[in-house]
Amino acid sequence: MDLLVLYGSKVQKLPSKRLKKISTNLPMAIITLTTDFGEKDHFAGAIKGAIYSEQPEVKIVDISHSVSPFNISEAAYIIQNAYSSFPKGTIHLIGIDSELNKENKHIAVKLDDHYFICANNGIMSMICSEIAPEKIVEINIHDKIETSFPVLDVFVKVAGHIARGGTLEVIGKTIDTIKPIKNLIPFVNDEKNQIIGNVIYIDNYGNVVTNIRKKFFEDIQKGRSFEISARNYKFKTVFSKYSDIVNFDIEEDKRNDEGKALVVFNSSKYLEIAIYKSNTTTVGSASTLMGLTMMDTVTINFNNA
Repeated sequence: MDLLVLYGSKVQKLPSKRLKKISTNLPMAIITLTTDFGEKDHFAGAIKGAIYSEQPEVKIVDISHSVSPFNISEAAYIIQNAYSSFPKGTIHLIGIDSELNKENKHIAVKLDDHYFICANNGIMSMICSEIAPEKIVEINIHDKIETSFPVLDVFVKVAGHIARGGTLEVIGKTIDTIKPIKNLIPFVNDEKNQIIGNVIYIDNYGNVVTNIRKKFFEDIQKGRSFEISARNYKFKTVFSKYSDIVNFDIEEDKRNDEGKALVVFNSSKYLEIAIYKSNTTTVGSASTLMGLTMMDTVTINFNNA
């Protein structure tokens, strides 16, 4: 059986013997999936089936299908903190706000020896702010594929092409820039004594992650004391880990630490407001107890004295 392969603007047949020879020389591809499709509907399953139809030997890994609908910054945070754990050459398929229109094109990006296939809607800007992409192409195979579900039809075709060792130039035209996410970089005033950040992610425990990274904070802080404000809550200490709030000199049965609010730099080095051992059904969480939601403001004031 011959396989249709994209070469420039033409679809050509690749003989199965040649395909077999090529595929045996390539490592087994890994394709990850990150979407806002949830688990109830058929979408995630259909995508996996289409990938296996393209490339039966690949490994598929679900990063998350529980991204809040159309939440670009949430998806960007998840991808940024998950992709580097995978081997070089992994293909990351991201299905968030992916409907094609004149303001929402599709792109494939090679970055840090990984491949990302997504809409050009800002999802990649968080990663690209720290690591320069090796190559970005705007996908242009849509005239060859009839679709109303681009993640299933277009993104899967592109992932299959890359998994077979194909180059990005075959499926798109090279571009230099990608669309940014609004409020990605915190605001710093002219006096350098205030940072204004935003909530960009709320995790499964209800912990609230801001767009203020540890290095950014320390570069502005320069050793000064500070006060962090989130709604009516104030904090003057940032812990290294959640359990730092516990006084282990007190006998365990006399402690009352669960439910206490704290601020940490989390494992991804983002400033996070949390509740120790939070549980949204019992002690509550930073999000529920403080009323913090996506894009809410978190302010840090530094003492100049």
